[in-house]
Amino acid sequence: MLSQLTQAIATVNIPADWIGIRAVRKKSSTRHVRDGLPQTNGKSINMGAMVEVLVNGCLGYAATNSLELSSLQAAAQAAYKQAIAASQWWIYPFTEKQRPKVVGEYYSPHLQPLDTFSPEEINHLLIRICQTLKIDDKIVQTTASATTTERETWFVSSNGSEVYQKIIFIITHYAATAQDGSIVQQRSNNGWQAHCYQGGWELLKQEQLWPRVQQIGEQALELLTAPECPNTRTNLVLAPDQMMLQIHESVGHPLEIDRILGDERNYAGGSFVKTSDFGKLSYGSPLMNITFDPTVPGEFASYGFDDTGATAKREYVIKQGILQRGLGSLESQARSGILGVACARACSWNRPPIDRMANLNLEPNLEPGNASLAEMISSIEHGVYMESNRSWSIDDRRYKFQFGCEYAKLIENGQFTTTLRNPNYRATTPEFWHSLIHVGNADNWEMYGTAMCGKGEPNQAIWVGHGSPVCVFADVEVFSH
Repeated sequence: MLSQLTQAIATVNIPADWIGIRAVRKKSSTRHVRDGLPQTNGKSINMGAMVEVLVNGCLGYAATNSLELSSLQAAAQAAYKQAIAASQWWIYPFTEKQRPKVVGEYYSPHLQPLDTFSPEEINHLLIRICQTLKIDDKIVQTTASATTTERETWFVSSNGSEVYQKIIFIITHYAATAQDGSIVQQRSNNGWQAHCYQGGWELLKQEQLWPRVQQIGEQALELLTAPECPNTRTNLVLAPDQMMLQIHESVGHPLEIDRILGDERNYAGGSFVKTSDFGKLSYGSPLMNITFDPTVPGEFASYGFDDTGATAKREYVIKQGILQRGLGSLESQARSGILGVACARACSWNRPPIDRMANLNLEPNLEPGNASLAEMISSIEHGVYMESNRSWSIDDRRYKFQFGCEYAKLIENGQFTTTLRNPNYRATTPEFWHSLIHVGNADNWEMYGTAMCGKGEPNQAIWVGHGSPVCVFADVEVFSH
């Protein structure tokens, strides 16, 4: 494939300064079971290429679902015409520096390939999960699903780039809904489709699967008789599965450089962060260390190169609470003068790459004698512990937010006591991250992901990973409903 695409570039007869072709083949399967009955059994495959050209400092794009030479040539001509038409209005003149030569490969780690199990075997497993979740007649609905994707990308350019990447995804989910009269509660496995990873079927068929399924059913019932979360200000302890959402919404999106520059304002809003804040802004407490890291094995958004050829590297975006760099591609870095990362990503072959999160992780506390979960809880006289995101709302500057969780525990005198239902909390982004007083150690660091982070016009839903330990925040407003 690489040689075929390179040949196509060699035959394109346009006076462009640079030409790139990114071809993508994606194979997916989806299995969904509700109340023990299969609802969805499907698979799909699609393939195409995006041709990108640089002319007079302006980039043009055109996509084709055919990899025939004539189709690629036609797409290049269309991209060239688009770049020429747009060049009289460009806001920054780009050069080949924003499209460096790169050669390499990346493969997802996995043990059990996606073709290890037949659709029948997968359905039987999902049916058994639903049956195990229904531990009582008050469990009124059970769901289980598994989605797999094999995504291959070939990237070549006129200045010699040749990259091949093969990424294998698996997304699993199960949940139980319990009802007693007018009270309805749902408990899921760490939130909706939070179990998103790179790997094979070994990520679903684990030893702890059945105890965890049983626990989810039991906690759904437990929530029916639990008291409401109190309305108060107190210490808030967030599990890693909720920290995933917290990092995503109040760190990831506000640090996207294209959003800061105004590119997303029409669709998804702006950011409270300014270009002058980088290297200066105290974003949170000194315990706050956030890295952009597409190199973590098995995390959902790991890769070797972004979709423009920039090499993936681990970088601190926030270090000891101070804002260091933005989530911006080589293009956004050139426009803004801000340090960025290898984050130009496209959701499909028919979308151009834009600034996106990948793996954005809160680093664990590695200091000697750092706190375990038990030690953190024992130090809290009063607080609320929350797990598993249920709802989220944040303003268009990524400043003021309100998030809800599925499950909570009251903390009294250093111990978990009463289970609480309908827990929520609210704050502003700087206030919240400055209230961070404890960060867990590597033993309670966990990673999750989301497959549907939306951004861009036309919209792009992309896959993102987040890892975090348990964290404690002081004097946070918590409430019910």
